[in-house]
Formats: sequence, C-alpha cells, structure tokens
Amino acid sequence: MATLVQPTGPAHTRILAVGAARGDLDVPNDDLVGPIDSSDEWIRQRTGIIQRRRASADVLAVDLAVGAGEEALRRAGIDRSEVDGVIISTISNVAVTPSMASLAAHRLGLTPAAAFDISAACAGYVYGVAQADALVRGGICRNVLVIGAEKLSDLVSPTDRSISFLLADGAGAVVVGPSDRTGIGPTVWGSDGEKWETIGMTSSFEQYRHGEGQVAWPTLRQDGQTVFRWAVWEMAKVARRTLELSGVEAGDLAAFIPHQANMRIVDEFAKQLKLPESVAIARDIEMQGNTSAASVPLAMHQLLEDRPELSGGLALTIGFGAGLVYGAQVIELP
Repeated sequence: MATLVQPTGPAHTRILAVGAARGDLDVPNDDLVGPIDSSDEWIRQRTGIIQRRRASADVLAVDLAVGAGEEALRRAGIDRSEVDGVIISTISNVAVTPSMASLAAHRLGLTPAAAFDISAACAGYVYGVAQADALVRGGICRNVLVIGAEKLSDLVSPTDRSISFLLADGAGAVVVGPSDRTGIGPTVWGSDGEKWETIGMTSSFEQYRHGEGQVAWPTLRQDGQTVFRWAVWEMAKVARRTLELSGVEAGDLAAFIPHQANMRIVDEFAKQLKLPESVAIARDIEMQGNTSAASVPLAMHQLLEDRPELSGGLALTIGFGAGLVYGAQVIELP
C-alpha cells in the first residue's frame, strides 16, 4: 500500500503587509440623528463616533476588498503567483453564493489561488489570520491574502436605535507568509451560542419571503447592553489568556488593536488590561465607525499610518461579535 505524503511548511509566519480601503463618503452624526430621534452629542457620548465612512450606492463590498487587497499585495512585495490562498471574512456579500473571495482573487490576478469566505462577523479577520497561519505552516499555501470586507450600510435600518448609527463600510487586508521567527502567536478563539440572538437580523429571509408584505427586509440589530457587558468582562479574560499563551506581558506590547465596536468598550478594555501609557491604542472608530470584519485590519492600517515607528513591535489584536464569537492573537506589526 502506498504511503501518503504529508506536506510541511515553515515553522513560523508573520504578517508581511497591510492594506485598506474605506468608504468614499464621510457621514457625520447629524446626518443620521433625525430618524432615531437623537443627537450628535448622544452618539458621541455612547460610542465615541464623530463620523463614519460609508460607500456610495455603486460601490460593493467586493470593490472595497479588491482595493485593500491591492495595497496589501503591493506593500508585501511578493509575486502574485506566490499567493495561493485568499480568505475573505464578510457578512455583507450580495449573494449567498458564489463567494466574494473567488471574485476578488480573479480581479486581483491571483487565479488559481484557493478562495473562500468565512462568516464570523467582527471576529472574522482574526479567524482568517488563524487559518492563514495554519495553512502556511502546514505547507498547504506559500502566502495567503486575508481580507475583512463589509458594506454594512446596506444592512441597516435608518430608524434602528440599537446599531444603525454605529455601522460603516470598508475593507482591511493582510498578507500572511513565512518568517524566520514567530510573527503570529497562538490564537485564542471560541463561541457562546447561548447568546446567539444578541446580535443578528430583525428577521430571517424565509420570514421575509413568506411574510406577504408584513415582514420588513431583514436588517441588523443588537441588544447593546448585553453586548457591552459581555465584551468588557468576558473579552478582557480572553485578552489576558492570549497574552499568557503568547509569553508576553502588557508592558511588552507596542500596541493594542481591538475590534472597533464602541469607544467606551475600547477604553474599558485598556483599563481592565492595565495597559501602560507606552502602549498605543487603536481608536479608529472615531472617524471610521464600526466595520465588523474589516475593523481590526483597518485600525491596524491607520495606527501604522499615524505611528510608523510601531512597525516591528508586538500588538494584541482581538475581535468579537455576532454569534457570539471571539478571537485574539498577539502579532508582530508589519
């Protein structure tokens, strides 16, 4: 009987480069407050958001994904023939099938790279990096393009007071490739399906289809207080566990890049982790808004644009959201 050959890859990986594409429209709070009977001050106090970036009607999530991917590939400086995996995390593809990743791979000149989508909401980018790390170290791929891409403005109701004013459009991308040292630490991830309904859609497509006009088009909604408590207390535990497994302490970090869910959550996170003042904290939500799967790589991109001296330092990244799902890693900044 023939013996199967098992591929092996490099011992270590790292993020080679990061790219970003943001919605082309600046949407200030004042543009959204009427339908939710609110104010600019109320939104700023609750979320820290001054404005959010949204995309024009003719711009799709895949267009944003391609834009971010182009920058990441260019900055990585590798031949596109060496990229043999494309992973896109998204909850805003315009079709259930085929995948956004296969179209993006084609438009980026990466055919015949393996391409697939994952659905892990705001933790999706971290999930994608975990898979890319394993694919490269397992010898299945040489380099993997990971993209978080969302056009959440297509999924909001202007009258929803729970989440509509938070959401934005954009894409962030990274190239994961081989390294001579550990550039991506162990992933701590998981789920809590007991809170499955905490963040989700107002109805299912089946209910909409058979509702005979009585059920509105499904849009996003959340139980904000439950999400806030879970994010602050439970995710702080995940963050501390990630540091422990990675063999680093808070003081070893150059940066903390959490999902940009809400500025109050970000600030409370920093307090819970007792981060020293030397640690740069990503606060991209102020001018970008919440972009779900795109949130962490967009925040990383902006932080490195503002603070290029952080390159090469260690950053704790963590995503968490609908499912409820979560994932965290310590990475070396590209």
